[in-house]
Amino acid sequence: MLCRIAKSARVDPRAFLDEDADIGPSCVIGPEVRVGRGTRLSSHVCLLGAVELGEFNTVGSFVAIGGDPQDLSDHRSPTRVEIGDHNMIAERVTIHRGTEKEDGLTRIGSHNRFDDGVHVAHDCKIADRISIGIGSMLAGHVHVESDVKISEKVGVHQFVTVGGGSFIGGHSKITQDVPCYMRVEGNPPIVRGINGRALKAKGWSGESLAALREAHRLIFVVRMNIGQAATLLDDQDLLTPGVLTVLKFLESQQEGRLGRARGPRKER
Repeated sequence: MLCRIAKSARVDPRAFLDEDADIGPSCVIGPEVRVGRGTRLSSHVCLLGAVELGEFNTVGSFVAIGGDPQDLSDHRSPTRVEIGDHNMIAERVTIHRGTEKEDGLTRIGSHNRFDDGVHVAHDCKIADRISIGIGSMLAGHVHVESDVKISEKVGVHQFVTVGGGSFIGGHSKITQDVPCYMRVEGNPPIVRGINGRALKAKGWSGESLAALREAHRLIFVVRMNIGQAATLLDDQDLLTPGVLTVLKFLESQQEGRLGRARGPRKER
């Protein structure tokens, strides 16, 4: 099936539109854009700069993808946005191109949902199966691992890493890395517990969840250091793959400054 383009859309002839793509009214598509098979742009969508939009994505009205990085030190180098497949991008979402400070790429994976008004800044790396709520904003260089839920109106500081399988409560201000599999909320943010319901839905066993709860208790409630907690967990035969992932994440976080593993490192 041929690509459908509304009469009022403005598509540069150098852009590549795959079969069965649907370009709605008043959309603007630049020359370096590629739109994959079955992707639908609702109306007034702007795809600017070098943007690759994969297959079977749904993009709501007044979305802007590929705009210049909002970074005063950016030199307007040729950078990109790459988006995977089966994403749902709601109205008024903004996604900016990368900068030369990293690899020049803002990348979004597949099967993600971005609700109304979400902002994804330059150089962000968003993995797969992530939900970001209404009005939430990710600053530059934020990395979000797979299977994360970010609630509404959350602000995430630059260079933060959000660990896989975690949950961030609404209206939170996230200035430090969010550990894998944990529930975090507040301003300042607090680790409230494990993201047990979501992990159970993913097929985690009761034994794995119990080990993770004990790791949370030792590290975030009793406030043991990572080495002490690891020794005690090992003595109880609780160093499951999930617990080891959390310990490795926290070790990397502590090597960075200001609670962020990426960015400047602590002096030794």
